Amino acid sequence: MAEGIRDKVVILGMGCSRFGERWDCSAEDLIAESFQEAVADAGIDRDLIEAAWFGLSMDEQNLGKSALSLSQALRLPNIAATRVENLCATGSEALRGAVYAVAAGAVDIAMALGVEKLKDTGYGGLPERSRGTFNDLWQPGVTAPGSFAQFASAYAARHDLKMDTLKEAMAHISWKSHENGSRNPKAHLRKRISKDAILNAPMIAYPLGLFDCCGVSDGSACAIVTTPDMAKRLGKTGELVSIKSMQLSLSNGSEMSHNDWDGSYAHTTRIAARKAYREAGITDPVRELDLVEVHDCFSITELVTMEDLGLSQPGAGYRDVLNGKFDADGEVASNIDGGLKCFGHPIGASGLRMAYEAYSQLLGRAGDRQLIRPRRALTHNLGGFPNNNVCSISIFGRLDS
Repeated sequence: MAEGIRDKVVILGMGCSRFGERWDCSAEDLIAESFQEAVADAGIDRDLIEAAWFGLSMDEQNLGKSALSLSQALRLPNIAATRVENLCATGSEALRGAVYAVAAGAVDIAMALGVEKLKDTGYGGLPERSRGTFNDLWQPGVTAPGSFAQFASAYAARHDLKMDTLKEAMAHISWKSHENGSRNPKAHLRKRISKDAILNAPMIAYPLGLFDCCGVSDGSACAIVTTPDMAKRLGKTGELVSIKSMQLSLSNGSEMSHNDWDGSYAHTTRIAARKAYREAGITDPVRELDLVEVHDCFSITELVTMEDLGLSQPGAGYRDVLNGKFDADGEVASNIDGGLKCFGHPIGASGLRMAYEAYSQLLGRAGDRQLIRPRRALTHNLGGFPNNNVCSISIFGRLDS
């Protein structure tokens, strides 16, 4: 019976570019920015890297459909390199490839790097033209804000919740994100904002207002991974951050095919969470997780995810949010770096950016936003739409925890 990857792989080094509207940089510049930090942090020569996974979601960036752009930008020494794409879980998928290669013993040192020059593609949330037969038949004219607005309406209906109360909870989430992002020098949005401004902002797709939606960002993040023994041989004598679990769950069409799913939760998140906790040996996530980085593409997504991860009871997430359970000084800090909402969401880099924050916090390197000695962290991506998505969950911790 498979025993999983718990503690078989550690992070040797990580890097992350500044996220934002990086009009002055090319995608290759952003790749180099995160890579150079990761290599310096790892304390190794580039030529020790034996394989690489390249996360890139959009094709409209002149980077091609392979990993050649990564290999050429960094002058990698003719090693194996593979491009991966899995919607908003693309960065996490790149990391999973590198981690699995090391855990399997195929290589000693592997790299994952994700990038997106999203501003250059002209990408926006509204409107989206139908692209081919699938959208024509199943989701004609779908938009991300419209889809997740339905998520909010379904949640309110399921739990008999007044929309004004739900909007207040969503506003608290957005307010928290801006508070956290203001302390992060690499975040795209660093301006603090009041809850009144959030509640009175222009409506995008009811009940989601402007500040309930994440923006469009450029950025890159990179991780270099190896085995615990190799890390020690390379001189890493301090604390090491290990991978406790990596799980992936995809929709199979059932959410779109019958009424058993009522639209108020993410089915795949619940499945991936159960598998991730089992692999990591976690039985009480509220007590055993110190921080989470969740996919807050919209404020409602973060709220529902707290329940799907078992950090709140079903129907109680909005109360926990309003009570500050997930604030920086709460029981389980959520998106302490500003999240997708304020750090930014360059699609190919987001999962690795979350890992970067977990890694930084676990090693006590997070500066003004540093939590008090965290030991375990979870990252969560939800790519696609509530009824049709890819969910990735990873758990990180100190090697001795």
